[in-house]
Amino acid sequence: MLKMNEVCKLLGIKYPVVQGAMQEVATAELAAAVSNGGGLGIIAAGGKTPEQVRAEIQKAKKLTKNTFAVNLMLMDPNTPEVVKVVIDEGVKVVTTGAGTPKPYMKDLKAAGIKVCPVIPNVKIAKKMEEMGADAVIAEGMEGGGHIGVLTSQTLWPQIADAVSIPLIAAGGIGDGRGVVNAFVAGAKGVQCGTIFSIAKESPVGDNWRKLVIDATDTSTVVAGATIKDASRIIKNNIANKLTELELDQVSRDEFNSVMNEGLRNAVQKDDVEDGLVFSGQISGLIKESLPAGEIVKKLMDEAQEVLNKKIELA
Repeated sequence: MLKMNEVCKLLGIKYPVVQGAMQEVATAELAAAVSNGGGLGIIAAGGKTPEQVRAEIQKAKKLTKNTFAVNLMLMDPNTPEVVKVVIDEGVKVVTTGAGTPKPYMKDLKAAGIKVCPVIPNVKIAKKMEEMGADAVIAEGMEGGGHIGVLTSQTLWPQIADAVSIPLIAAGGIGDGRGVVNAFVAGAKGVQCGTIFSIAKESPVGDNWRKLVIDATDTSTVVAGATIKDASRIIKNNIANKLTELELDQVSRDEFNSVMNEGLRNAVQKDDVEDGLVFSGQISGLIKESLPAGEIVKKLMDEAQEVLNKKIELA
């Protein structure tokens, strides 16, 4: 029932499942594995040079013949060069975050690229539609990584009512129940991050995987809200340090420098005490690490099981 809907046709995928663009984690290997499983894998360009992004795209092309996307982190100063790489390499889909895609929209659309911005509220969703976006990804504050202030349950239906382009729901989806919940709220597709962060093809280590699998519903905390750059992470030593930095009112640049270094330590060194682990509140529901393709299929199978159940309201 959830196969080949308008999001699938728009993005050229089999199932309406999109992998989140997690900085340092959303590599060519992970993106290709998701795409091979029928979803839309995404390579995160944030923090990478244009040459590194090109290398990741070319690697993904060797690993999959299916559609994959590149996420543009628009605050990066090298975004204009990354956009040129994306166009030159023939990428079919981009998602965008941390800024407006307006300066690049004309060139992206002229290249036939589908543009799907990640948005936190109705006002910005409408702006993206007026700008020519093909779909919007509405992420609730339950999600891991950079977040807004609205919950998914309040955000998704309001976005669905406000725009005519497809809504892809994100933030707090980790099983088939979450998928169905998103579709009931008006979504045509879902984006999942945390569950794919510990996929077998993810670059994170065993300590990261164990931390997510052992997490409970209260294991995450929001850092950076006071500097208007909130991110959801798992509680650990660096989370405490970031809280202290906020209280000391350090600059946004200094705060983000500590976060980026912590993220690299977590991914590259598997240090989950002093390293930063992005994770959504749904981590308390995730109990195993699976191949990315199996995750896509499991989400769809579970969603269909939910839809097949007879629900009595009275």
